[in-house]
Amino acid sequence: MIDFEERRDELLEEIEEMTRRKQYKALRDILVELEPADIADLFDDLPEEMLPLLFRLLPKEPAAELFVELEPDVQEMLIRGFSNTELKEVLDELYVDDAVDIVEEMPANVVRRILSQADPDMRKDINEILRYPENSAGSIMTTEYVSLRPGMTVEEAILRIRRTGVDKETIYTCYVTKNRTLIGLVSVKDLLLAQDDDETVDKIMETNVISVHTHTDQEEVARMFSKYNFLALPVVDTENRMVGIVTFDDAMDVMEDEATEDMEIMGGMTPSDKTYLRSSTFDLFKHRIPWLMLLMVSATFTGLIITHFESALAAQVALTAFIPMLMDTGGNSGSQSSVTVIRALSLGEIEFSDLPRVVWKEIRTAVLCGISLAAACFAKIMLVDRLMLGNKDVTCLVALVVCATMALTVLVAKVIGCALPMLAKKLGFDPAVMASPFITTIVDALSLLIYFGIASVLLLN
Repeated sequence: MIDFEERRDELLEEIEEMTRRKQYKALRDILVELEPADIADLFDDLPEEMLPLLFRLLPKEPAAELFVELEPDVQEMLIRGFSNTELKEVLDELYVDDAVDIVEEMPANVVRRILSQADPDMRKDINEILRYPENSAGSIMTTEYVSLRPGMTVEEAILRIRRTGVDKETIYTCYVTKNRTLIGLVSVKDLLLAQDDDETVDKIMETNVISVHTHTDQEEVARMFSKYNFLALPVVDTENRMVGIVTFDDAMDVMEDEATEDMEIMGGMTPSDKTYLRSSTFDLFKHRIPWLMLLMVSATFTGLIITHFESALAAQVALTAFIPMLMDTGGNSGSQSSVTVIRALSLGEIEFSDLPRVVWKEIRTAVLCGISLAAACFAKIMLVDRLMLGNKDVTCLVALVVCATMALTVLVAKVIGCALPMLAKKLGFDPAVMASPFITTIVDALSLLIYFGIASVLLLN
């Protein structure tokens, strides 16, 4: 086995050199030793004109596995260069869910060609899966699973797995159906360890089967994999008829996609399907500018607040120096709470009904954080600003105003940071929208209002 990470750069040079010298046999020997995912990684850094040749050097099965791992634009380029025979060979080696993923990323003319070369059964399955709502269990499932009848003997069941399992995505869990209705499941381990080969499947099957509906949200499906440690999860229709399974690898893809989407939203960007290096400058611009525009406009309220209290600032110039610290602390406090709550919501740890408990917990946390920060802030102001820097305008009363603002800002920020994501979830929005940039903007405005409100009472009257 080649240590890919250590030899990646060396492999790229070898492949390019062998291609130039037309050493195709040696090149094939190198490629077949690599995992399909590693070859796909190399394809990202190889000249585009080399890719069709390298792909054709691989045997059919590894080539199909590689095709699934490639980026959509590379897949499209290869498909356009395939003959009908080559395209059919690749499609014949694909699982239905992988074929669906490819079809969803291709333009209409490429999709028509793919469907024309797919065998009738695959074409039917693809069209069936595509009818399900986006981001549902039905849209990520595969129809290739092992189905057993309850009256089968253990011996008959094992023979059926041997006969049909080669075309199934997984055989570790087999599903027992009667007239297509899901009634139980049995593992290959249970079949192999059965004491009597004549024992029927219904005697050893597990009847307490956890399943999902075709319209169940894919995030909920992924959470079930995490909760129950499944390798596969059966998908049923409204009449409990078995229609497919979601496999662990598909659940992992959902987790990765959802995590990426949440990170982008929490970072103040519109989610993108492209990887960073494959995103053009204009793509990055399109995904970033809407949020930047929104946050810039919303931040004008902060400017209006400062303008409104301009006279207060003129009377107590020392107040100005502490504005950035207060705004940053408030924003950071709100972000901490929002990120924690958003994660808990995504994992199903809390519901909207838990809002009072969450708010109460954050209030207690805010009190502890606020007191600690206020004490540290008072010491910093008196020791650094007044004594070390010799700023005589920084009095004990000014320090008191700043510290009181600090404590109240932390309290308000944490309450807002925990409440807004839960309210967004309740209203049907993605809680990640209420993450760092949005909450920071709100808290910035509120922290200034608190700051100048306290200053007006204690310093200007």
